[in-house]
Amino acid sequence: MRVLVAGATGAIGIRLIPRLVAAGHSVTALTRSPSKAEPLLRAGARPVVVDALDSPALREAVLGAKPEIVVHEMTALANASDLRHFDHAFAQTNRLRTEGLDHLLAATREAGARKVVAQSYCRWPFARVGGPIKTEDDPLDSTPPREFERSLRAIRHLESAVADASDFEGVVLRYGPFYGPRSGLFDGSALDQLRRRLFPLIGDGGGWWSFVHLDDAAEATACAIEEDAPGIYNIVDDDPAPVRDWLPALAAIIGVKPPRHIPRWLARIVAGEHMVVLMTESRAGSNAKARRELGWRPAHASWRQGFAEVLASA
Repeated sequence: MRVLVAGATGAIGIRLIPRLVAAGHSVTALTRSPSKAEPLLRAGARPVVVDALDSPALREAVLGAKPEIVVHEMTALANASDLRHFDHAFAQTNRLRTEGLDHLLAATREAGARKVVAQSYCRWPFARVGGPIKTEDDPLDSTPPREFERSLRAIRHLESAVADASDFEGVVLRYGPFYGPRSGLFDGSALDQLRRRLFPLIGDGGGWWSFVHLDDAAEATACAIEEDAPGIYNIVDDDPAPVRDWLPALAAIIGVKPPRHIPRWLARIVAGEHMVVLMTESRAGSNAKARRELGWRPAHASWRQGFAEVLASA
């Protein structure tokens, strides 16, 4: 199949493209950076340098590729480490999930592509009611903390525009928090904070998280491309866990002291209500639907083994 991947040099794209090329697909890879075109070419894709927020240029790139499948993996997360100012840190990613997506979908429709696969997020967007493990049918948060409001609006826009479309097959992948070599949770900053005991356990640590290894996320994306199964899917491992379990376990794996404990009221002052929610109230996701309908099985079934594997290979 002819597959166009927008955001081809992100953490998912760089793993997805070799998988698609090996399976015999013809891949057009969009990137904003001219310096990243050569690695895409070496991986077997046809690189195109284009800014997704430049609608005419993006239209030309998409029409030139004549794709059957379009994949939206566009983010701007390189400088999104200041989670205290969450919506500011994710402002450019939110533009890519709204303006960039709208430009991409307009060109996709004109090109006559039959399927769109788009990246969303699984965890804090869920409503903080009921049990800790959520399915795709459970509602998103109607009253998010202020710092999440713009990001959640962007996620809602993306999910609605893709999953509710009637003129192409729409697939939304809600990835859990990523981890992998020098990526996601292991990009260096989080581990450094944990070593310096600046990554505290807030309140009862009752917020639930569902992780996913980047290789597994890329494989799930390939499954979504190759299977005829429109809809929304949680792409997470088999082992959701509360912060009070995984954060001390991660400290033990890297051989440092357990994280300090701070009360909710102090964390609210220092870091903000949204950080308290992340650590004490967030919900995890179930991957049962992705396993059943996409035929996907995470090779890293649990973060417990996955974390140790990543650190052992560092």
